[in-house]
Amino acid sequence: MSEAVQKSPGYRAVDIVRGYAERDAIAVQDAMAGLDPAAWTEMYTVLSGLLHSTVGIVGVTGGQWTAGQLVEHADEVATAAPPHYEFAIAEAARAWAHGDQSALRALPGQDLLGAVHATAVFVAALGLALWGRTGFLGVLAAYDDTVTAILNGQASGL
Repeated sequence: MSEAVQKSPGYRAVDIVRGYAERDAIAVQDAMAGLDPAAWTEMYTVLSGLLHSTVGIVGVTGGQWTAGQLVEHADEVATAAPPHYEFAIAEAARAWAHGDQSALRALPGQDLLGAVHATAVFVAALGLALWGRTGFLGVLAAYDDTVTAILNGQASGL
């Protein structure tokens, strides 16, 4: 049994973002391996939280990115998406970067698996635009460490 099969959908949500940030189609595929629609829903929920948190961090810290940077990063990382999603994700990223969130909002009702992939790409693209590759991968590693500590009861103040 592979490590990916043993991970919860919440951990796999971070794995798929990491796979996209590293432009690693195999890691993206492994993060989704063997999951059913219930797990996709859990992944989508976690990814949506990560997206909202990242956007919130931008607001608190005053971090800036341009629409062009976001689209460029989305185009780069979307190459790791399954081929039938790559174009739709790139188009949704372009619309989102220019303030039109309708394509991203419509995806969960139309295609939950597509919503998982698109949201992971958006988190990766935004993270890369804000922190660069090394910084963003560090953020994801810290997230993994924090969640592991919480699940193991090792976090202070819990």
